[in-house]
Amino acid sequence: MQFDQIKMELLAFLTPEQVSDNAIIREQHGQDESYHTPALPDLVVFPRSTQEVSDILKIANAYEVPIIPFGRGSSLEGHIIPYNGGISIDFNEMNAILAIEPENLLVKVQPGVTRSELNQALKKHGLFFSVDPGADASLGGMAATNASGTTAVRYGGMRDQVRDLEVVLANGDIIHTGNSAAKSSSGLHLNGLFVGSEGILGCITELTLRVYGIPEHEVAGRAVFASTDVAVQAVTAIKHAGIPIGRVELVDPSSIRAVNLYSETDYPEQPTLFLEFHGNEAGLQQDIEFATEILQDFGCDQIQFEKDTAARNLLWNARHNLAYAFIHANPGRKLMSTDVCVPINELANAIEFARRELEVSGLIGGLTGHVGDGNYHAILMFDIKDAEEVARAKAYNKKIVEYALAIGGTCTGEHGVGIGKMEYQQQEHGNALQVMKAIKLALDPKNIMNPDKLL
Repeated sequence: MQFDQIKMELLAFLTPEQVSDNAIIREQHGQDESYHTPALPDLVVFPRSTQEVSDILKIANAYEVPIIPFGRGSSLEGHIIPYNGGISIDFNEMNAILAIEPENLLVKVQPGVTRSELNQALKKHGLFFSVDPGADASLGGMAATNASGTTAVRYGGMRDQVRDLEVVLANGDIIHTGNSAAKSSSGLHLNGLFVGSEGILGCITELTLRVYGIPEHEVAGRAVFASTDVAVQAVTAIKHAGIPIGRVELVDPSSIRAVNLYSETDYPEQPTLFLEFHGNEAGLQQDIEFATEILQDFGCDQIQFEKDTAARNLLWNARHNLAYAFIHANPGRKLMSTDVCVPINELANAIEFARRELEVSGLIGGLTGHVGDGNYHAILMFDIKDAEEVARAKAYNKKIVEYALAIGGTCTGEHGVGIGKMEYQQQEHGNALQVMKAIKLALDPKNIMNPDKLL
């Protein structure tokens, strides 16, 4: 009965199309792309303005019902699953690009805009948005999880791109966390607080983001090695040499095998680096020549560079489609994609540990990593109906997380915590976790914002 009353109050300022208790729509908002068990919200709302979001939160706060912000549902750790029911706020109708400021290298967008939509609009200005997590996620969701991706080695993750956020707090108050200036020494760093907060502190309703000039030339390459260790060492040497890498990814042999089957490629099934270099033509040629020398010094078995746009896209599509390659090759099994991040000098050992443990586990899977920043992913395929196999997958995840924490790393470099990594927060953060909980309590005393996530 409570939600009948809430629905009536919502319909006082929202249209019937903006409020739904339809079972199919609720199911669509009760799961993400993870293996975590789905759960249904009681209502789904589709706001079209910041003021509507504010009014929705005022009602939820008054009734003390949960609010779960929802972007594209592409998260990987159960962030948007409403285990306590409540209201799922779908931001897909707040999808306007509000301003493009080429002279300031800034854009202002609503949270429902996807990265591909933004890049399409930026292209005519000679600009692009740098963060590329693979999925065509919404920018609000990417900020909420501090998303990263293949380009992080050069441009950083979402936290590095945000100049300002408009956020609606649990009580309906609307705040801005920053401004449009290139730097500031004023106040606490609220951008950093809200980026990566996974919806537990408020709803992001507007983002001001850094963008970049499209490089004059881009060259992609593929380098094959005999071992993971030397591949990682080669990347470290390239970085130490000051060569500006646009992207660099390590893909293990089992993942290459899955890519070959899915993308109909014939890459050697060995540890492989996918690289990309950005710059002007003359400088780029020098960078490639220098990088080639370094790769050969580390015993690279095969090097191939692609300047043609179609060939470069084919190369990176193979990497981006890696998860789908495993899904395609293992019908009936569920995907677990987990990530950790470690100090770069520990990356080779961490990946080798993960590889050995994967063999011991007997699970189907592979490893890939953003070797330029110490972040790597394990992709596992398992039978969700087989309790013993599920237990093995979770045990493997626990092993690589605890290994990362033991060497000064983090339980997640870009996927976020959600519910999947909550059990490691005390171990990773120690007493700082109590500070985080105090901030949550101060901003959301009734605990309505995405409860029982992150902390």
